[in-house]
Amino acid sequence: MTVVKNEVNKLISTRIVTGWRVCIDYKKLNDATRKDHFPLPFIDQMLKKLAGHDYYCFIDGYSGYNHIHIALEDQEKTTFTCPYGTFAFRRMPFGFCNAPATFQRCMMFIYSDMLENFIEIFMDDFSVFGKSFGSCLRNLGCVFKRCKETNLLLNWDKHHFMVREGIELGHKVLKKGIEVDRAKILWVLFPLLFK
Repeated sequence: MTVVKNEVNKLISTRIVTGWRVCIDYKKLNDATRKDHFPLPFIDQMLKKLAGHDYYCFIDGYSGYNHIHIALEDQEKTTFTCPYGTFAFRRMPFGFCNAPATFQRCMMFIYSDMLENFIEIFMDDFSVFGKSFGSCLRNLGCVFKRCKETNLLLNWDKHHFMVREGIELGHKVLKKGIEVDRAKILWVLFPLLFK
């Protein structure tokens, strides 16, 4: 496993693509873990807050869980062995039962002053909005500034900037309200076409 550090203040991630991914069953660790019941946002409430704006920016975080450091005393609990040696994670991987709650709590803390005003966050999906092009652009600037301050990496392949509508959490959000994503309807009606 190779760990590549990014340059200071660099928002675009760099990584070595090897084609290998570690898949570990943390069932025993999860069974012994005290559960964190921090709630994820209710999707219907989030969509209601998003609807009705003129402009949107949809941003995707990159390797969100990997931004969360694991306490030194807990790293040994993540130990695994493979043909290349024995390793322990220093940052949170997928598979921990409390990973979603931990990550959502971090995002809510980082963007607490922006929530309710011009951003909605569901895990690593950020929806920035504004009543005008200028206000949405200013709001986006605030979000990017916070990303830079907190070294939060973004997936530039999945961004949509300054659009009038977009798909968020499987629904289409736009000024006139919320609609069902037509692609999902077509998939239900004609599943064989999408295989």
